[in-house]
Amino acid sequence: MSDAMMGEERRSLFIISVAAELAGVHAQTLRIYERKGLIEPARTQGGSRRYSELDIALLRRIQELTNQGVSLAGVRMVLSLEAALAQAQARISELEGQIREQRS
Repeated sequence: MSDAMMGEERRSLFIISVAAELAGVHAQTLRIYERKGLIEPARTQGGSRRYSELDIALLRRIQELTNQGVSLAGVRMVLSLEAALAQAQARISELEGQIREQRS
């Protein structure tokens, strides 16, 4: 994914009511997720929450896990493991690229 595309996904666009609707949850649920440290939306100067496309994707993932019966503590662990896996996969790809360069 290009940096421009990532920038677009990280741009904070949605107010809490819209983010809740897009994620299929109640706005109060988003506040609970924030208090539990599962998500950290951007804030305006006035303190209003703003959610990005990446935040919406994360909220949908949290909702998917909770719908499967995973507790919020379990969700935190799953998200942490998924992030660690993504970092490891990125590092593997980087190393594979270096190996290809050295072989050519």
